[in-house]
Amino acid sequence: MGKKKKEENENVPTSKCPDNTAFKQQRIQAWKPRLTPESVLSSFFLIGFFCLAVGISWIVATTNVTEIWITYSDHCSQCMQVRKNSSNSEKPCSCFVKFSVKEEIKGEVFMYYGLSNFFQNHRKYVMSRFDSQLLGRNVTTKESIQQGSYCAPFSTDNNGTPIAPCGAIANSMFNDTIILIYQPDSNSIIQVPLLKTGNTWWSDKNVKFSNPKPHDDLVQAFAGSARPPYWQKPVYALDPLDPNNNGYINDDLINWMRVAALPSFRKLYRRVSPVQQFSNGLPAGNYSFIIEYNFPVSKFGGKKHVILSTLSWCGGKNMFLGIAYTVAGAVIVLTASVMLAVHLKKQKTKKPFSFR
Repeated sequence: MGKKKKEENENVPTSKCPDNTAFKQQRIQAWKPRLTPESVLSSFFLIGFFCLAVGISWIVATTNVTEIWITYSDHCSQCMQVRKNSSNSEKPCSCFVKFSVKEEIKGEVFMYYGLSNFFQNHRKYVMSRFDSQLLGRNVTTKESIQQGSYCAPFSTDNNGTPIAPCGAIANSMFNDTIILIYQPDSNSIIQVPLLKTGNTWWSDKNVKFSNPKPHDDLVQAFAGSARPPYWQKPVYALDPLDPNNNGYINDDLINWMRVAALPSFRKLYRRVSPVQQFSNGLPAGNYSFIIEYNFPVSKFGGKKHVILSTLSWCGGKNMFLGIAYTVAGAVIVLTASVMLAVHLKKQKTKKPFSFR
């Protein structure tokens, strides 16, 4: 008998209603703010004054940033013609660009290279890389490169040898060499010491890029691979003097692989080493750039720049955000003032209700 009742209970359909809890029955206590003129106006004024403070501070900090911008592709027209055709890529070409620093540039000085009209944000260009290879895996595995990446047509060379690193991004890497010379007088020339390392994001250097094994012999690690077609030397020889800045963990390669969002951009190239007479920055005087011109820009109508700049708490010289914050803050404060005037006027003209 008991067994029969148990079977009947099992056949009874269970209720599809949610459990009788505060959460499932929507009985949880809620808070609905009551918007009053006082709360709305005070919020508008607080937000407006905050934006004004940030904007003005940003403009002041940006104004104190010193920046020297030189478009050296205009000064190297002869080398531009030499580099117009890729067949001349093995022929060396150098040019000199002279400039002067009227006042001492104090603080840490950064050297950037800039490109204009170079669209790194093209969809196929952005995808043309193999992250697994850049982590030191599948460096010379032809099948892995062809199946697991979008590197084609820069996945293998004409002989079928896997390219390391593969893809259009790596193949088009910026490869000009820029040397900064200081001339304190007409009889002396001093090469400004520049730091080649410490110029990348920590996450890029230690997480996204890694050399294949064995780390102590990169020639053997990259054996069986070919250099990209537009490169003049293989990846393991990018910086033969510093094994910690060679291969996939080379700072110049890492910075180039972080693609820019706009067609005109700059990337960090070097930092001035704070030693000897450059311990406080760059002293005033005559300077010149010695540029080994390799990167062609004439085919796509581009320009190349070199920028010397200091930094502030908000970064480099960028007035846009400061102006945007200031304008937004002024508009909000002006709107709040008009709302306050209308509110006070309505209060004065409002007649008290009375029974007659």
